[in-house]
Amino acid sequence: MIRNIDSLRQYIRSIPDFPKPGILFRDITPLLAEPSALRFAVERMAEAVRDRKPQFLAAAEARGFLFAAPLALELNVGLIPIRKPGKLPSATISHSYSLEYGTDTLQMHRDDLPQGARVVIVDDLLATGGTVEACCRLVEKAGGEVVGCAFLIELVDLKGAEKLAAYRPTSLLQYHGG
Repeated sequence: MIRNIDSLRQYIRSIPDFPKPGILFRDITPLLAEPSALRFAVERMAEAVRDRKPQFLAAAEARGFLFAAPLALELNVGLIPIRKPGKLPSATISHSYSLEYGTDTLQMHRDDLPQGARVVIVDDLLATGGTVEACCRLVEKAGGEVVGCAFLIELVDLKGAEKLAAYRPTSLLQYHGG
């Protein structure tokens, strides 16, 4: 039974050495499989950002979509998908960013976001913050105003929240170590 945010932890599975040795993977699939836990998480995420008065949510593929879609319905706002190059069918804008070993690029449709629209970026997990920061930059490039970032899980030791501080990140569950 879900009584409080901390009770969501029973639905987060920790898998050592995935996808490579030394990584402790936080698996959200048990939470996704339990409707009451997923509903509770989405409702709490909505509470955390409702006062920012978003007009849209934006999320990068793929796990971010799992929380952004029901959260958009809960907040009664639009959803902007942010994808890897070549995945969107209409004219796009792009933002490239640095990774530990190379670069990556994200895209969104050029005409999905009205100028000045208030946007919250959503993802399942905040680690180093690199991808979400790229999402923020892409939304800004499109003329939107990022008014927050919302996560189910934050890996505190990786300091992603510090990197995203200007965007006022919020997360339901924080994990230290691994």
